[in-house]
Amino acid sequence: MPSDDNNTLITPWAAIDTSAFCFEVPHSDETILFESAAGVRLTDASGREYLDALSGVFVTCFGYGCEPIVEAVTRQVRRLAFNPPLHGTSRTAIELATELVDLAPASFRLAKLVNGGSESVEAAIRLARLYHRERGNPGKYKVLSYFHGYHGATFGSLTVTGRPDTSRFGPGIPGIVHVWNPHSLAQQLGVSLEEAGSLALALIEQTIEAEGPDSVAALFVEPVVHLLGMAVPPPGFLPGLRRLCDKYNIVLAFDEIVTGFGRTGQEFAAQTFRVVPDLICAGKGISGGYAPLAAVLISERIASVLETGDGAYAFAPSHTYAANPVAAAAGLAAVRLFRELDAPARATRLSTKLTALLEHALGDRGVLRSAGLLYGITLTAAEPVAAAKTSPGQALAQACLRRGLIIRGQDDWVVLAPAFVSTDEDLDEIAAIFRAALDEVLGGVR
Repeated sequence: MPSDDNNTLITPWAAIDTSAFCFEVPHSDETILFESAAGVRLTDASGREYLDALSGVFVTCFGYGCEPIVEAVTRQVRRLAFNPPLHGTSRTAIELATELVDLAPASFRLAKLVNGGSESVEAAIRLARLYHRERGNPGKYKVLSYFHGYHGATFGSLTVTGRPDTSRFGPGIPGIVHVWNPHSLAQQLGVSLEEAGSLALALIEQTIEAEGPDSVAALFVEPVVHLLGMAVPPPGFLPGLRRLCDKYNIVLAFDEIVTGFGRTGQEFAAQTFRVVPDLICAGKGISGGYAPLAAVLISERIASVLETGDGAYAFAPSHTYAANPVAAAAGLAAVRLFRELDAPARATRLSTKLTALLEHALGDRGVLRSAGLLYGITLTAAEPVAAAKTSPGQALAQACLRRGLIIRGQDDWVVLAPAFVSTDEDLDEIAAIFRAALDEVLGGVR
C-alpha cells in the first residue's frame, strides 16, 4: 500500500491520459483511481487497499463481488439486455416491481422503476401533482421540502433540495417552498430537539396556511436528514407530519433513497418510524450497486389515478433506460438476497456492536446518532487541533482516508454506513481507524 511517512495518498495518474478526463468529481492529485474490489474493500491502481465504511455511498450493501447478483446480471445480459420501452417491458422488471411493493408498507400497490434517486424524486413530484389534477384540484401544485435537505442533482430535484449552494444555477422549477426541520431549528434557537419538533410542525402548518392549502400538493422529506449528519427526527414529529398532510389533503412523500432497503434496521424508515407515507422514493442499495436503479413506490390511494387512460398515459413517459432488464435483474437478485440474509435483522445486530465501538472511540468529542447501520456524528470541538484548511468533518474524513478507511465528512459532521455483509472484525477495524483519526484531528479523548 504505497504511501509516504505521513500516510499521504499516492495515485498513479502519470500513466493515465487526463486530457479528456471524466468529470464526475473535480480531478486533483488526491483523486483515487480505483481498480478492483472484493467484499467490503477496494484497491486502487497503486495497490493500496481501502475499507469501505460508507457502502460506496449507501449503495453497496452486499459488498463488492457479490456472486448471486453478478450471476443474475450476467444471465440477463445474455438473454435480454434491452427491450423497446415504447412497446413493452420485461418479465424481470415486473417481478422486481412486485417484490419491491411487498417490502413496502401494506397500503402500497405499484412501483415505477427509474435510473437513479434524482429521477425518482422528479417522478414523484409529477405524480403528486397529477394525483390532485385527476382528483379535480389542479391548483394544488406546490411542493414543500426542508431547508438543508437533499433530494438530488437534476434540476427539479435540485430545486426541492433546500441548500444555499444550489442557487448558483439560477432559479429552479416553480412551486417549491422550503420549511424548517427540527434539527435546524434546535441549532438556531438553542432549544431541545423535542421542543424544536413541536415548533417545526407549527411552522409547517403556518406555511401551508400562508401559501393556501388549496395550492399545496405535496410534502417531501427525508425521514433521516443526510446532510445534517444523519439527523434522526424527534419522537412524534413524523406522525405529526402525517396528520398535517391528512388534514390538508397533501401527498406525503418520503425520500428513502438513503434510508430505505434495510439501512435503518427495517425494510424502510417508514416501518422504522411507524409512519406510512403516500409515496416512497427508493434507490441506492436497491440494486446493491450493480446497476443504476431506483424506484417510486406508490400507495393504493395515489395509484388510483393511474387506473384510467388519461392518468396512466400522463405518467408513463420515462427515460430510455428506465425499467431496463439488466438493472431490473440486479435489483431482483438484490431483493431476494435481502430476504435470504434477513438484511434488517443483520443490520440491527451489526449496529448494536458498532454503536458501542463508535461511542467508546468518540468519547466526548462528538454526538453520535444512528438508525440501524446509518450513522451520523456531529463533532463538538469548534476547531481541529491539527492545522487544516477544511472543516472539522472534512479533516476527519481525510484523516480516515489516509489510514485506508472510507467515510464521508462535511461541515461539523461525518457519516458512516457499513455494508450488511461486514464482519465483526471489519467493525473492530473501522472503530480503531476512526479513533486514530479522531486523535489526530481533534486530540485525545478529554
